[in-house]
Amino acid sequence: MAKKKVVVGMSGGVDSSVAAYLLKEQGYEVIGATMQIWQDEDEFTQEENGGCCGLSAVDDARRVAAQLDIPYYVMNFKTDFKKAVMDYFVAEYLAGRTPNPCIACNRYVKWEALLKRSLEIGADYIATGHYARVEQLPNGRYAICNSVTAAKDQTYALYNLTQEQLSHTLMPVGAYTKDEIREIAEKLGFRVAKKPDSQEICFVPDQDYAGFIERTTGEPSKEGNFVTADGTVLGRHKGIIHYTIGQRKGLGLAMGHRVVVTEIRPETNEVVIGEQEDVFTTTLFANRLNYMSEPVFPEGKEVLAKIRYNHRGSPCVIHREGDDLVRVEFKEPVRAVTPGQAVVFYDGDYVLGGGTIIRTPEPCQKAKQGMKK
Repeated sequence: MAKKKVVVGMSGGVDSSVAAYLLKEQGYEVIGATMQIWQDEDEFTQEENGGCCGLSAVDDARRVAAQLDIPYYVMNFKTDFKKAVMDYFVAEYLAGRTPNPCIACNRYVKWEALLKRSLEIGADYIATGHYARVEQLPNGRYAICNSVTAAKDQTYALYNLTQEQLSHTLMPVGAYTKDEIREIAEKLGFRVAKKPDSQEICFVPDQDYAGFIERTTGEPSKEGNFVTADGTVLGRHKGIIHYTIGQRKGLGLAMGHRVVVTEIRPETNEVVIGEQEDVFTTTLFANRLNYMSEPVFPEGKEVLAKIRYNHRGSPCVIHREGDDLVRVEFKEPVRAVTPGQAVVFYDGDYVLGGGTIIRTPEPCQKAKQGMKK
């Protein structure tokens, strides 16, 4: 029987490099591919710090492919990346929401676009260096499962992959710890063995999100008012794209005590300021739902929910409010539930699915009472 063919998305980092090696060792016919997604080669030429978008990524990935003696290609996904990730990123901030570009990139570029291209050239699977695992469950559905190392788990950013995508996905790195992956790379003599992980959004290497949005739109940020929840003006802000829910630093308000951003109102160009307890709540709503390990979310069952990438997770119960809307009730208050971010649900080690946070109710009294103790 012919060996299964897999296209490995090689970012030039240690994880995807070792993923290619592991799959070759398992007997797959491995093809390496780097997704060309950067928009301005000159701007990113200096990117040498482990990111997945710069030209250095191609050099590193090509070198590893040569060491492994596997075919290697650079595939152009500039248009897909700009539309699905960069344009989305700008639009969300302008709408007063906080986007998650890595989730969008995974869903629409690293999987949808790369998988389509890979199947067209006769591949059976695509693979990445994510710290997660893909399993087919007894109910026949495919699900993302936590990696063996909680310290490097990346399942949150993969919650919205489809069943079709998962059925064609391999994630060999999920069975190892980061230290083990680096050790394998060292033994193989990969130059990327000690390459640091990318921490920033690849297309905003200086982390100046507002500056990026201004350059992209060609328009400066529009100043507006800092206000209290009842509309009392407290001062002037630099533009809503500079702020996110729960933000405490960089407000420039002399209030005599620490205050936080509690709401962003794009329709009036206002940033609402409140107290610490005002960003705690026990309820959130989400839409744009994606179901993974189960065809629907279990009504009334306690599960774990993460409301941001580095959130450890909080117990909650999911209530269906419509075909594409859920209400999530947490057992204890959670901080800074942020519209635009994802809420991802877990049943044990398995991802149930998730959705996009769209609005939050008034801060709960339980949270306020707890904060004042």
